[in-house]
Amino acid sequence: MMTQDQMKAFVKQVKLLPLFYHDDVTVCKEIVKALYAAGIRCIEFTNRGPAAFENFKILLDFRNKHYSDLVLAIGTIQNQNEAQAYIEAGADFLISPFFDQSIADAAYLHKKLWIPGCMTSTEIHTAEVAGYNLIKLFPGNVLGPGFISAVKPLFPSVSFLVTGGVDTSKENLTAWFKAGVVGVGMGSKLISDEVLATKNYDLIQTQTTKSLAIIATLN
Repeated sequence: MMTQDQMKAFVKQVKLLPLFYHDDVTVCKEIVKALYAAGIRCIEFTNRGPAAFENFKILLDFRNKHYSDLVLAIGTIQNQNEAQAYIEAGADFLISPFFDQSIADAAYLHKKLWIPGCMTSTEIHTAEVAGYNLIKLFPGNVLGPGFISAVKPLFPSVSFLVTGGVDTSKENLTAWFKAGVVGVGMGSKLISDEVLATKNYDLIQTQTTKSLAIIATLN
């Protein structure tokens, strides 16, 4: 089991964090298989539907049996109870769309990495003062790469991930990494409703491989 610092370093190293939710656990497994085949070793399953908790537990078991080097994070954690439940289920780390002290307390108690989400310089400052130096900027499609370029000098000790507004194009990925992010979260632009409706898991693998190759040239 990785320490919080080791997990933080690992997240920075992987650079691309695919994220998704689906009600059908069979579909969830196929997505994981496609992402892993493309070279992904860290996935965020989002807590955004009625089957999230049960499906996540099944995915953890699936991971343990078939992909022992795959890290499974749980995203969209919105309160302490959710944090506690997913930590007890076995989540490798937690991600939230905002900063919440009760979630921070639960993660601290269990020595689990938690990545809070921020949207303003005040929120970033609040998270940094609380001891967090790996922060998710969200929503990226609203903030844009220019926001990151502007705030980075204000927070030299903070590393930023961005989620929202990230797609598979070279232009888009280049803009984010040039702005200074250490990693990107990619959801519907990589695992779209259309792809899921047609069960085109090969396309997920192809697009993920392409994105990883582009990112590798930017660092």
